[in-house]
Amino acid sequence: MERRGHLDVPIICVAREGWTLEGLRARMRQSIADHGGADSGVVERVAARLQYVAGEYHDAATFDRLRAALAEAKRPVFYLAIPISLFAAVVTGLARSGCAANGRTIVEKPFGRDLASARALNATIHESFPEASVYRIDHFLGKEPVQNLLYFRFANTFLEPLWNRTYVDSCQIVLSETFGIRGRGRFYEEVGATRDVFQNHLLQVLTLLTMDAPAGNDGAAIEAAKVALLKQVRPLTPDDVVRGQYRGYRSEADVAPGSRVETYIAARLEIESPRWAGVPFSIRSGKSLAVTAHEVHVRLKKPVVPLFDTGAAAPPNEFTFRLSPDVCISLTARTKVPGQAMVGEDVRLVEHHHASDEMTPYERLFGDALRGDRTLFGSEAGVEAAWRIVDGVLSSDLPLYEYDAGSRGPIEAEKLVGAGAWIEPGVTCPA
Repeated sequence: MERRGHLDVPIICVAREGWTLEGLRARMRQSIADHGGADSGVVERVAARLQYVAGEYHDAATFDRLRAALAEAKRPVFYLAIPISLFAAVVTGLARSGCAANGRTIVEKPFGRDLASARALNATIHESFPEASVYRIDHFLGKEPVQNLLYFRFANTFLEPLWNRTYVDSCQIVLSETFGIRGRGRFYEEVGATRDVFQNHLLQVLTLLTMDAPAGNDGAAIEAAKVALLKQVRPLTPDDVVRGQYRGYRSEADVAPGSRVETYIAARLEIESPRWAGVPFSIRSGKSLAVTAHEVHVRLKKPVVPLFDTGAAAPPNEFTFRLSPDVCISLTARTKVPGQAMVGEDVRLVEHHHASDEMTPYERLFGDALRGDRTLFGSEAGVEAAWRIVDGVLSSDLPLYEYDAGSRGPIEAEKLVGAGAWIEPGVTCPA
């Protein structure tokens, strides 16, 4: 943001006693150097914006000092990257001291641990901040490929006539990662794959893929369309889900020896709407799998009249949205092979996106919050609608299947889609 000239406000850092302003700036410089570096002039401009307020979150004096540091700020933005257990104390302190007046707050996920705690968290926040001033951040929504999914659907006329139960046979969404928990044992023991990526990231992709056209292109209209879709998803039951854990997870630091936390989740969902009734939606995500990829596969039904070689053995047309690590949109179609016989082959019609100096998700989202644009932030209704879907499958007592690191995940997941029916990710986009 500083490099692009988008940052023109002070940055006030609040933390426990024991830091100094110069120590904080040194930590910032080292962190930037450790993560790729930046132009020294830009780094020093950011350093000059930093201020430091010391104190405990349960101490009212901390927020009085913050109020003084804010000086004449008209609309401060409070970024709460703090444990959920501290939310009540912090938002109460912000309100009591007058800091919250006309302010906005950015809240990091997870937004609760289940539907009941999400409702309680929302109630706590609303004691100090109205809903219009709450920005629930999910960095996934700030990613360019995810935004492109929404744009591609509604900026083109050819897709909408096909995007329904009449022509769509099935849909699969996969978020696969080759790496494990990367030293985040304590965090992962608290969340697991369902809370970490399924309830938020993957359901967000589902909404962008399947929601009806919003009434407008503003944040409120888009969020209303997403919430309406989430409310049409049938809540998951244990029969709809397969949980897995990679071998070796229990040996990770800060992981309980007998942990039953899932590092893999596969689920079969149904959308009870006129547009999607009867279309199976299958979602899976996991750590320590064979490939790192995030993809959406939408398979169309085969021709009603199977002319030529388009019968049961022929592959169906398929839209693929590859969201990472590279980005492309493709359509698999049949074309005739040269020669006398009327036989065909599959070809992939591809739009390949080359990223060029694109914004990182947090840069985009922080900028939006400073401007007051809530388009890419979740609402109270949306968060609670998503928790409603997964609330019935959060118990660690559900079956848990081990799988080898570097594999495709537990074989038991095939029962959700049929043997060999999972579409394997990892097809590289053509250059």
